[in-house]
Amino acid sequence: MNSVQETLTALGSNQESIPPLWQRSLSRAIRNPLELLEQLELPLTLLPSIQAGAEEFPLLVPQSFLRRMRVGDPLDPLLRQVLPIAEEAQIVEGFDHDPVGDLNSKQQPGMLQKYKGRVLLMATGSCAVHCRYCFRRHYPYDSEPKSLDQWQPSLHSIAADTSINEVILSGGDPLILSDVKLSKLVHQLELIPHLKRLRIHSRLPIVLPDRVTSGLIDLLKNTRMQTIMVVHANHGNELVDDCAQALQQLVTAGIPTLNQAVLLKGVNDSAQALIDLCERSINLGVMPYYLHHLDRVQGASHFEVPSSVGLQLLDEIREHLPGYAVPRYVREIPGNASKTLISSVISQPST
Repeated sequence: MNSVQETLTALGSNQESIPPLWQRSLSRAIRNPLELLEQLELPLTLLPSIQAGAEEFPLLVPQSFLRRMRVGDPLDPLLRQVLPIAEEAQIVEGFDHDPVGDLNSKQQPGMLQKYKGRVLLMATGSCAVHCRYCFRRHYPYDSEPKSLDQWQPSLHSIAADTSINEVILSGGDPLILSDVKLSKLVHQLELIPHLKRLRIHSRLPIVLPDRVTSGLIDLLKNTRMQTIMVVHANHGNELVDDCAQALQQLVTAGIPTLNQAVLLKGVNDSAQALIDLCERSINLGVMPYYLHHLDRVQGASHFEVPSSVGLQLLDEIREHLPGYAVPRYVREIPGNASKTLISSVISQPST
């Protein structure tokens, strides 16, 4: 991942004025393992393991997300998502650096196409949080565009292909871009007449709710394209306080907002945890979209839940929730024309 400061400097913050609140909040995110332990009142005996796990993929946790964790609980489901552990360095068979075939799908610098009718742009390599199960934790972001000029080959490619009607902004996290930079990119996409939809995949409304500003909402509402926001929360405890307020702002503004989660061992691998997540989402006006089977990225094997267990959990939550509140249980298989719905036990090692 690129450094946060490098991204903020290169991609649009006005250095002559006071940075917006969300950028100031991001600058105060926890990056030091010792500081994390002290703030959560966790035993210092955890420090060597955290430091070992953070060597390749550094710790990064915004204060807002930290405040939703239980003090003194090393098994807190939010903490588990961001806590480096020494086992991440273990090489596990079947887990690799590019589990969903991103590199084979690259059409232009920063542009991937896996499915018909839509392309994905890697808007930035930076995030506001480093989730330990991130399927792009090894992605070579340094080779991707850093300025609007460098996006031109991808924009020309999209303009030349009239079968493309949707662009997905991903990363990293596209909302790390300033409103100014994001607006410039969106404007360039608006100039392509056959683009009808703009989808933004972001974790920031969950972990850094300050990012949902009036300026961002105006940008998303006023583009001629239909905007869809896909957020990423894995546990009901994430959807409270300032996060709940940010999501309600998006929904109240008329922006369709969906949630996708990942099934994670020790985080949400119980029927009650998934029921709570789906109910809190629906109560905020956010539609449960996907429950992803873990992408088998190197460093995340300790999060994997067998698909047979996932299917049992889905059966249980269907008994408690209306159909619109139940996400689709899927996995991404490189080369397939769409996400693969898991409706029966898939034969694969450890699933």
